[in-house]
Amino acid sequence: MFLATVRSAVPKPLARLFQRALSLEASSPVIPEDKRQYVPSSGSYPKGFRVGAISSGVKKHAHLDLSIITSATPCNAAGVFTTNKFKAAPVVLDRQILNDSKGKNIHSIVINSGCANAVTGKQGLEDATEVSSLVDALSVPSHNERPVHNSTLVMSTGVIGQLLPMHKLKAGITAIFNSDVLKDDHQSWLNCARGIMTTDTFPKITSKSFLIDNNTYNIVGLAKGAGMICPNMATMLGCFITDAPLSTSALNSILKYSVDRSFNCISVDGDMSTNDTILLLSNGASLSGKKTDVINEDSPSYSQIRDIITSFAQSLSQLIIRDGEGATKFVTIKVNDAESYDDAKKIASSIANSSLVKTALYGQDANWGRILCAIGYSDIDINPETINLSFIPTDGSSPLKLLSNGEPEIVDEERASQILKLTDLEILVELGTGKGQNATYWTCDLSHEYVTINGDYRS
Repeated sequence: MFLATVRSAVPKPLARLFQRALSLEASSPVIPEDKRQYVPSSGSYPKGFRVGAISSGVKKHAHLDLSIITSATPCNAAGVFTTNKFKAAPVVLDRQILNDSKGKNIHSIVINSGCANAVTGKQGLEDATEVSSLVDALSVPSHNERPVHNSTLVMSTGVIGQLLPMHKLKAGITAIFNSDVLKDDHQSWLNCARGIMTTDTFPKITSKSFLIDNNTYNIVGLAKGAGMICPNMATMLGCFITDAPLSTSALNSILKYSVDRSFNCISVDGDMSTNDTILLLSNGASLSGKKTDVINEDSPSYSQIRDIITSFAQSLSQLIIRDGEGATKFVTIKVNDAESYDDAKKIASSIANSSLVKTALYGQDANWGRILCAIGYSDIDINPETINLSFIPTDGSSPLKLLSNGEPEIVDEERASQILKLTDLEILVELGTGKGQNATYWTCDLSHEYVTINGDYRS
């Protein structure tokens, strides 16, 4: 009855868009042959959630551009956001909702692609709020005695500086809730991941089941991003959804810990955007009436679930590097034996964000002096005489040493060239401090194609 009332109240121009959204045969860009291996054919999804996507007409060619994740059971939630001073309207709104609600009673996430709603002033914030309120009204179960407000988090991605086409989004949101789009099967989750793509060449989704204290929980992660990727997270959107019973304090600490070691350890091009957001939602629906304590930071199983989610986040974040704009290589950078984790991470970040290193990798040039330069200007106190540097082949062959205790090795250029032709490559830096602190970073090369993609992004 409520949905029928909403539908009948839609103005005639909006009603026509509503019908268009329902009737559109949505499509998705063709996934390149070499990227299809990263798209799962099945999954283990958290209980109690319904998801789906639709083409609202914001993007061209009837591509999916509006995704919704919703839970009938209220969720605990946490988020981490861009540090860019120009924060997009959805970032401002989500931070406000999470602060006001203290991370409780969140029901839904709505994500649109094609328009970032960034640098859009007061109108942009009003539009994001209207989108959130509309999903609140449509998603919360009708048996609720009181109307629920501020229970929907919003994410947007696409071109900066343009207002949301609200008539299209409102029609699309209404269409989703008045149709059978929202389901809990694999295809619906996959469509949801497709709906948040921009320059991505494949949908980024991964899921798993895990056992803690004889209870089986499920988690799924969605992400988008292929360019403007540099900590902290950049034009990257992502969300982890789980049916594990996690408190808000546990969610916040787990999310920060896991993002610091995953999404904040990736770089495509050194650019940070205005919209980057990672959300973590937990509805506890896996318990199915079992009397199990909510997992807090002081729970015996806390560190176990934190490490599981961190490993999960790393796997998801690596898909972004696999899809880096114009990238031809997936590069793992390991910095070992630093005085602290932060020192190791800063050095790895310096290497990962060096355009000279990245172009040398694209050109398959073993110009390892560029790596040393990046280490040297990282602002970390190092002893050049204790540093070892190696290429670690991913084909199982022996490492190629480039520097040993600060002294250059005689490099077999032909062997180096063979290693650099591989799609996957590892760079190992050993600082020799004796403190044993390590960090890992993931990046890609920088190619001609990257310039081509970003030279005509808006066309």
